[in-house]
Amino acid sequence: MSISLHGIGIGGGIAIGRAHLLSQSAIDVVHYTLESHELPAEKQRFEKAIRNTRKELEMLWGGIPENAPAELGAFLSLHIMLLNDATLSRAPLKTIDTLSCNAEWALKTQADALVAQFEEIEEQYLRERKHDVIQVVERVFKNLSGQNSALPVVDPLTEEAILVAHDLSPADMVYFKDSNYAAFVTDAGGATSHTAILARSLDLPSVIATHNARELISEDEMIIVDGVQGVVIVSPDESVLAEYRRRQRNWREARRKLAGIKKANAKTQDGTPIELVANIELPQDIEDVQESGAVGIGLFRSEFLFLGRDTLPSEDEQFEAYRTVAAGMNGLPVTIRTMDLGADKNPKWSIHGVSDNPALGLCGMRLCLAEPLLFRSQLRALLRASHEGKVRILFPMINGVTDLKQALAQLDLAKAELHVENIPFDEKIEVGAMIEIPSAALVISTLARYVDFFAVGTNDLIQYTLAIDRNDDAVSHLYDPTHPAVLYLLLHAFKTAAKGGLSISVCGEMAGDVRMTRLLLGMGLRKFSMHPANLLLVKQVVLNTNLDRIATLTSRILRADDPDKIHDLLQQLNALESV
Repeated sequence: MSISLHGIGIGGGIAIGRAHLLSQSAIDVVHYTLESHELPAEKQRFEKAIRNTRKELEMLWGGIPENAPAELGAFLSLHIMLLNDATLSRAPLKTIDTLSCNAEWALKTQADALVAQFEEIEEQYLRERKHDVIQVVERVFKNLSGQNSALPVVDPLTEEAILVAHDLSPADMVYFKDSNYAAFVTDAGGATSHTAILARSLDLPSVIATHNARELISEDEMIIVDGVQGVVIVSPDESVLAEYRRRQRNWREARRKLAGIKKANAKTQDGTPIELVANIELPQDIEDVQESGAVGIGLFRSEFLFLGRDTLPSEDEQFEAYRTVAAGMNGLPVTIRTMDLGADKNPKWSIHGVSDNPALGLCGMRLCLAEPLLFRSQLRALLRASHEGKVRILFPMINGVTDLKQALAQLDLAKAELHVENIPFDEKIEVGAMIEIPSAALVISTLARYVDFFAVGTNDLIQYTLAIDRNDDAVSHLYDPTHPAVLYLLLHAFKTAAKGGLSISVCGEMAGDVRMTRLLLGMGLRKFSMHPANLLLVKQVVLNTNLDRIATLTSRILRADDPDKIHDLLQQLNALESV
């Protein structure tokens, strides 16, 4: 008898294969009492497990494959930091003495206390970091029991294997990157969990947050993983299996066909050219950009250079990273956003505490202006890199003209310093502002006097406009990119930029969502910046779109004020056949 499990679909596509269950350390560990003379040896056993776990994580961090997701380094650094925290590495030693208990129980006691602290945090992203604590603790449990932490080996010649686990840590994902698994399924995870973030980077058909897959699926059992619908089918009958094999073939064939348009110019059927550029986090990501056929980098999230480390990157270190990307793109434009830290991206070296409401606190440009020396060091590195390629500077989280002028003043100071030092840079370097706060969208005509281009961060723009945290399960269903207010702000921004002769792009998730491509085209957008994995899918829609044919439906969508009607019209828009 087959059963269906539902969770969060990640990566897209369909995988069919045999389940391989990842053994997990039981959080419900055995508790037993030790004699006083046994305590020193038990503490030594615990300390050895901590040392071995730290060594494993450090070796993994130092040996991250070049093709691994960019976030892995930061996540592994977080796990090392958690392991080094006295709550996990030292407090259990005192518990062993106090309770005369085994090391496993002492560690569980401290871990439970730390997890409880995370559960009290209101902000969803930070609250989910409790899973990182659990993952680190489970790794120590494995070392205490003498288990191997590596993922089970898969024979590449056998039927496709699908990993089924309670959860996957960043360390597990290092192994996963070089494994032969076709997909994975987890009980735990959320839309903002590290598992989800890393899964999207791997671009595999996987499902997370199923809650009980690990208990309901048996070793070597046939399963279907639908990464589009977020469904796992266990022990499917022949008719279901045949239908999903057909869907899988169609999906794979569609992906193969996409490769044929990689070198094609992105233009609509009526001949309107469209710029498709890519988003990156780290210099090594340019390989994916080149493979995607992107005509430049629309967003280099420089803050990832500042995360997962104990100290600030030096100006020279930053320069080398920016120079590598600029030179590697062979003259194509590279837009580098200044550090967008704060909110959910707080580096270990930061002296600023976390605000009660981080998204509304000291983050983005506000943090840059609060740390002028740090900000100017980055600006100097960016200016120096502009001598090596076509670099453009993008300021995040601009609220209005006041903070934009202050940012430009810091840029002028950096230029003046380089002039004194006779260090060359592009004197005509272009500067842009991000539109991700409603106030910036409403005063964009004023901002246009001071910049050369705009980039719309739709993720934050939607969130700030609707006052909805899309990562909060209680309200995430209300997060709507087609809300009339959001569409109004986007249309106003597009029209104002065009009137002023300025380039404007969308670099949020909307840019890579093929369901939104035609609508954005109809609204006047001519530049899309997205994850490299989505670029060919978007290009395919562009090539199959005639702007004249979509004009009427686009206008009806923009005039509508009923969300249900907008969604119906959007479906009609996407159903239009190409001509």
